[in-house]
Amino acid sequence: MNNKQISNICCIGAGYVGGPTMAMIAQKCPHIKVTVVDLNEQRIADWNDADLDKLPIYEPGLADVVAEARNRNLFFSTEVDQAIADAQMIFISVNTPTKTYGVGKGMAADLKYIELCARQIARVAKDDKIIVEKSTLPVRTAEALSTILNSTGNGVEFDILSSPEFLAEGTAINDLQVPDRVLIGGKDTERGKAAMQALVDVYANWVPLENILTTRVWSSELSKLTANAFLAQRVSSINAISALCEKTGADVDEISRAIGADSRIGSKFLKASVGFGGSCFQKDILNLVYLCQHFNLPEVAAYWEQVIKMNDYQKHRFAKNIIDKLFNTVSGKKIAFLGWAFKKDTNDTRESAAIYVADELLQDRAEIHIYDPKVTKEQIIKDICHCEEERRGNLPESETTKELLKRVTIHSTPYAAMENAHAIAILTEWDEFKTYDWQKVYSEMLKPAFVFDGRNIADKEELTTVGFDVYNIGKGK
Repeated sequence: MNNKQISNICCIGAGYVGGPTMAMIAQKCPHIKVTVVDLNEQRIADWNDADLDKLPIYEPGLADVVAEARNRNLFFSTEVDQAIADAQMIFISVNTPTKTYGVGKGMAADLKYIELCARQIARVAKDDKIIVEKSTLPVRTAEALSTILNSTGNGVEFDILSSPEFLAEGTAINDLQVPDRVLIGGKDTERGKAAMQALVDVYANWVPLENILTTRVWSSELSKLTANAFLAQRVSSINAISALCEKTGADVDEISRAIGADSRIGSKFLKASVGFGGSCFQKDILNLVYLCQHFNLPEVAAYWEQVIKMNDYQKHRFAKNIIDKLFNTVSGKKIAFLGWAFKKDTNDTRESAAIYVADELLQDRAEIHIYDPKVTKEQIIKDICHCEEERRGNLPESETTKELLKRVTIHSTPYAAMENAHAIAILTEWDEFKTYDWQKVYSEMLKPAFVFDGRNIADKEELTTVGFDVYNIGKGK
């Protein structure tokens, strides 16, 4: 494969990674045909909808990129076999959830979707292909892919590359346009280097060459897990200090500013909060823990596992504080949730702190009223049911879950969610939450009126002046 010029790319998986990444490649490389395939017919229909507000993913700037490239050289389809057959380069961007069964349950990545992809590619391909791992995967997955793909015996050769994504939801389009780095891992052979160069040439259409790093395939796979583990570790570290701040009267934001000014530390990911969420951090750290256990490194495993434990503690601490301050019970009390997404500027709710805080309060018989500007009612109900089933050990939905859902109300306006509430919990840092008429909110709430700010975004002085009893993360009374 002598530095083949790529003119046809296929991506299997039209989710949070595949959709935006391929849209950006198509926009920046009008000479390359890019086809995104998925078995989920509704998802593909949403990607193809003339109304760009119906795209299955909310990401600032994404609609403009899709509008420019769609039906020019960007296509969304359910014809998986055809797209595989036509493509010279195939990105695998399917879900790799944490296993919920068997060996590695609760920690290892479930690679069944990756394996199904590999077997489908092996069955369909009639000529040589470059396969690019885009999903977040454990180390040595490329080896498994290679074994499956190259055992067909039909003379087709496959080159496996690892090119993990480093997108942050909410800023994914900017991350794709101006990436800190693009990482490409491959084999240190002539064919491997040629395959890597083919992918380098795609990204070089808009990314400076000095920002495109090539490594061994194992280093690339492990770099993704390590990057997310380090970022999550920073969040858990500042959250651990936030608990101490509340006891001592220190202010965690002042501490973040002071330590972030040290160039060796830097200011990013030092924002204390109710805890991190999203599809990657927890999953990748658990994966790292499992790998360390597998290779008999228990001390390393325990070190990284503590990052997850601290995150769980922070969510529990926030929920417990609400119960404590509301006179030790929230039974029958209306608690308004502002935000359900795991962070602002996304409709993704995976591992959102809001789910776990809601679950704890619902166990104490609270009535939860939820408002989020981008998350659908169906998604919120699904999240609550899933959390319930997990806690009960995957039992089918029972009468108890149905009863519990009767205490959940989802609102299309924030003021309705907060009317007659005992307390407000801010769970996502949506900018609009800062702009509300807090005097109006206060006048329509039960007194004493509590605000629990899990993102430290509200103006505490203003809210206190209005009359609210305000509790922040990492700020002593």
